[in-house]
Amino acid sequence: MFNRRKFITTSATGLAGVILLPAINSFANDSNQYIRKAAKFKLRFALASDIHYGQQGTDFELNTGNMVKWLNDDHAKNHLDMVIINGDLVHNRPDLLAEIKTKYLDKLNVPYQTIPGNHDFADAVVWKNVFNYEDRYTVEHGDIAFVLANTADTKGGYVCPDNSFIKASLDKFADKKIVFVILHIPPVKWMKNEGFLNCPETVDLLHAYPNVKAVFHGHDHLLDGVRYTDKLPHFFDSHIGGDWGTDYRGYRVVEVNEQNEIYTYQVNASQNPRLNSNKF
Repeated sequence: MFNRRKFITTSATGLAGVILLPAINSFANDSNQYIRKAAKFKLRFALASDIHYGQQGTDFELNTGNMVKWLNDDHAKNHLDMVIINGDLVHNRPDLLAEIKTKYLDKLNVPYQTIPGNHDFADAVVWKNVFNYEDRYTVEHGDIAFVLANTADTKGGYVCPDNSFIKASLDKFADKKIVFVILHIPPVKWMKNEGFLNCPETVDLLHAYPNVKAVFHGHDHLLDGVRYTDKLPHFFDSHIGGDWGTDYRGYRVVEVNEQNEIYTYQVNASQNPRLNSNKF
């Protein structure tokens, strides 16, 4: 796991960079509680992905219930402005999307956004029917904006995001201080045989706008750190459900302070195993 402190980039115009903080175990244990007291946040949000609700042979109900509890506990102790569920909410069962929304996601004590993954088998029609918005859309929070887009089709095939939509959104948000992009499947293969997309036009678009500060992905349950295209960071958040991936289950937190400094860290919510734990 990538868990060392790292400064990523700060533009010459004074726009924010991203600071990758060490992973922490959980907010549930006081000895591991992590609160940045030095700054007042203009935005604090969490990203979780890959719930795989309905996958046979897994404790998908327990995993989904745990996610809601972890995020609600985090919100109660530290405040979250928003939660983003970044794809693969269900496992090849789009008929279960309404169930996971009603039984679990609607019990989050914080506004949430969702985007399809390749196991959701969903398009704009399916997504709007369940969540009342389509599979590509934008969210604004003051001078911070989010661009979310689908990277799969209704049969689970991988597809590049709608670049015309991404360009139009980034043009619209050209005056925003910070833009975050949310794509379940990364648009680039860092290694030859990875199960990611090859979307050079998308990558070029993301690089063309200096206020795009980070891209967030799910999809690969074993990844919980950061990779780069040029100087642009792409962050991963492990997994909540499914039958493979990191030994623990967790989510990522992103914090933006009043000076537009961005901090992010991965939370080992299940504490199995503990991360960076030592006894002397």
